[in-house]
Amino acid sequence: MSLKSMIQDMRGEFGSISRKGFRSRSHRVVQDCTVTTPDALRQSCWANMPPELLRDVLMRIEASDSAWHPRKNVVACAGVCRSWREIMKEIVKTPEICGKLTFPISLKQPGPRDNLVQCFIRRNRSSQTYHLYLNLNEASNDGKFLLAARKCRRPTCTDYIISLNAEDVSKGSSTYIGKLRSNFLGTKFTIYDAQPSNAGATVSKCRSTRFVGMKQVSPRIPAGNYPVAHISYEVNVLGSRGPRRMLCVMDAIPASSIEPGGAAPTQTEFVPVNIDSFPSIPFFRSKSTRMDNFPSGPLPSPKDEVLNLKNKAPRWHEQLQCWCLNFNGRVTVASVKNFQLVASLGDGAVQEHENVILQFGKVGEDVFTMDYQYPISAFQAFAICLSSFDTKIACE
Repeated sequence: MSLKSMIQDMRGEFGSISRKGFRSRSHRVVQDCTVTTPDALRQSCWANMPPELLRDVLMRIEASDSAWHPRKNVVACAGVCRSWREIMKEIVKTPEICGKLTFPISLKQPGPRDNLVQCFIRRNRSSQTYHLYLNLNEASNDGKFLLAARKCRRPTCTDYIISLNAEDVSKGSSTYIGKLRSNFLGTKFTIYDAQPSNAGATVSKCRSTRFVGMKQVSPRIPAGNYPVAHISYEVNVLGSRGPRRMLCVMDAIPASSIEPGGAAPTQTEFVPVNIDSFPSIPFFRSKSTRMDNFPSGPLPSPKDEVLNLKNKAPRWHEQLQCWCLNFNGRVTVASVKNFQLVASLGDGAVQEHENVILQFGKVGEDVFTMDYQYPISAFQAFAICLSSFDTKIACE
């Protein structure tokens, strides 16, 4: 039996899985957590295949599907049963190694080291939502849906709720993975992760984590607030100081990660959080606490500072009479929102790394490109780009 016929046979038996969770333009996703499978599925002929044969078949499928449209077969195989899923999780490497986004957890892992992952963001002004897609075709804006964000205005701040599901972008959703929060002036932002980086991570206490009678309203997995990065924009009233200047302090990534042989923390799965692990949160606002530990890689300490990213300074073009940056054709429309982030080296922040870690720019009325690479993840890159959309009273 050929690989193609095996895939067709699996789709016939488990067609509902493929139709519901793995369509290329679908906004529905499959959670990367353990799901209880029916007894009938466990006892199917596919679940009882010899492990050696099963591993060989899955390795061939994974190796043959490099682009997304056929790569959905890899995701479909992981949804057949628990044994298939465990083997496929071992076979599929992280984006840092293979350069591919396969499972939802890939969005929380650092990007590839040698090339930029090309994505684009589509803005919907009427609904105040932002959708992130994996760019599949250079000539079109069609792509694989990755993340969604919704803007929520509050009296003293603005929140951007980030979710894996574009149809349910709320903090009470089981697909909620984090948020971006700004101050009143739009000059300082904090990126919060809903998942703890490890068992020792400290949750931030704030009003957005809702409890009623010491029981959280959110279903299944409690939504925590774990600060992973801080973004600040230099005050620049009426643009008198030139283009925007921004600094991103990546609390969860050590500065040594960009050095040869360095490593960035890599989350391997969405960990279900026990409700008992959350502290009792009173009904008033308190200060956020910073994270102490991270899942893997070196831990930031006074001797090993965290990674700082700063925007690359544009150059003034005399003929065009404007500030210019080289986006290598990925940005076509001039905008104050366009930026490139590089690693800041040294205490004086005068030196900067030549390698662009994140670039963001406008290509249409409500379409923007977002390209990122190691050591940041798609989730972190998306949150940083969302900060550029926010209104900045003291910077414009």
